[in-house]
Amino acid sequence: MTDPGDGPVGRATRRRAPAVPRQRAGEDSAAPGTDGRAASRAATRAKSAAPGRARRGASRRRARRGSRILRTAAISLSLLLLVTAGAGWWFYEHLNGNLHSVPLTDGTGSDSAGKEKADSFGRTPINILVMGSDGRTSTSDCKLGGGCSQTGVQSGSGNADVEMVLHISADRSNATVMSIPRDTVTTVPACKNSATGTSTAGYSGMVNSALQYGPACQVATVHRLTGIPIDHFVQLDFSGVVKMSDAVGGVSACVDANVYDTYSHLKLAKGTHTLKGVAALEFVRSRHGFGDGSDLGRTYAQHIFLSSMIRKFKSAGTLTNPAAVYRLADAATKALTVDTGLGSVKKLVGLATDLDKVPAAHITFATMQTAPDPNNSDRVVAAPAARSLFATIADDQSLTGTSGGRSATATASATASAVPAARIAVTVENGTGISGRASAVAGALIDRGFSSGTTTGNAPGGAATTTLTYGTGEKAKAQTAARALGLSSSHLEQGTGSGLTLVIGTDWTSGTSFPGGAGAAGAPADTKAATADAHSQTADESKSCAKVSKYKTVSLNGVAMTPSQAYAAAVGKKNSAP
Repeated sequence: MTDPGDGPVGRATRRRAPAVPRQRAGEDSAAPGTDGRAASRAATRAKSAAPGRARRGASRRRARRGSRILRTAAISLSLLLLVTAGAGWWFYEHLNGNLHSVPLTDGTGSDSAGKEKADSFGRTPINILVMGSDGRTSTSDCKLGGGCSQTGVQSGSGNADVEMVLHISADRSNATVMSIPRDTVTTVPACKNSATGTSTAGYSGMVNSALQYGPACQVATVHRLTGIPIDHFVQLDFSGVVKMSDAVGGVSACVDANVYDTYSHLKLAKGTHTLKGVAALEFVRSRHGFGDGSDLGRTYAQHIFLSSMIRKFKSAGTLTNPAAVYRLADAATKALTVDTGLGSVKKLVGLATDLDKVPAAHITFATMQTAPDPNNSDRVVAAPAARSLFATIADDQSLTGTSGGRSATATASATASAVPAARIAVTVENGTGISGRASAVAGALIDRGFSSGTTTGNAPGGAATTTLTYGTGEKAKAQTAARALGLSSSHLEQGTGSGLTLVIGTDWTSGTSFPGGAGAAGAPADTKAATADAHSQTADESKSCAKVSKYKTVSLNGVAMTPSQAYAAAVGKKNSAP
């Protein structure tokens, strides 16, 4: 027989149980002899509650685990931040420790480097003398440059085989890099290098020789030659070129023919190559391989190299790659000697930021125009045309047609004020005692587009200094007028009245642009005159190739030949770069 409680699988049958009295409080629900219904109900409640308790328990366990994970993550993140901050601080201090700095005017007089003049907006350009030393002052430099077999490692600074004036405009819209050939004969002023004790009373000689008396002497010599104020200098040696080129992964450069310079040891096949390490140094040092075999050909090749390096700096991936930035920063700071004004990573970064604002198309490379030295056919002097190039740089005028610190009134005026010049009237007063000065300057303002309501008169008394006084809320108008006249911000004063009043002082006795000031509106840069015979090019010209010399400028096995002939003859000599 089957038990009445049995039923088909999966189905349960219930048997009615006899009634039982309601359990009184305190009685055990499972007391012996009682019906099992209460126990069944309790068991059912327990079963139904179990999953909820299990879920709540699991949630609590997960929460505890999550809390532990969060605590661990927080601690790990804190440690990471501390380590990162510590590494950043270490890196910053490491780079600062790499730098070597010396004074800009050490032993040459406080005014030996010149002084920049601010434009009408208070901005000043930056001029930096970049020097490449040929000194064999370390074992690595001796190995790279040679010439130490008899002398060994040398002391002193050597000569400045590379000299370039880097000019960054006051408005950071353009830049000029002017090379000065090392063979240029000029006057070296009296100098003393406090670090070595060497001194000179001054002499006529090659411009690069001044570095023997310290970087400050080289700065003073270049300022004397060009009239360009020098704000900073950067000096790089042989090993520095190698380190810098390696740090950026090599620099692309092109030669228009096979070349083998038996002096610098540069050997390249016609075409484009990526120059790293020693190959980069051989390229920038080669003078017999390019042009006419003089230092002029070398400067042209250096411009191609530097243009390519600038393009690489600005390209995506170079300055956004932390490893690349570290290599570059470490190599640069180890390789450089700078003036004390640039003697920190923060200042160098600021300079790099200023230069990075300038598009490659607005960076002009040029070589100082030269003429043969009448006293030495192997040397050159600055040609008369060079004076135009010097003045253009000193006056902060662009060579690319872009707005410069003092060269484009329209752009600067738009920056300073939305008020057109035609709506600006100026009262011009003569404080010089020279008849007609107010009329001349007022006429120039009207010719430059200012309001015909501009008037003239005599100042209440004599004035030693020219001032432009403006009323409340009229500073922008005054800046526009100052820009047109070449007045710096130091000549502007706020008055209590209204309108603009220009008082011409005895510091401005002739002309319609303030002497030595911006004066851009009346004297735009003559770029053709400034760059005539200067072999100028801009940094965005990626297809330029160095012109291999067609003259017999090298010698192989005692036989004079062209660099291309030497390339063909030197079968066993490995190329500097693939």
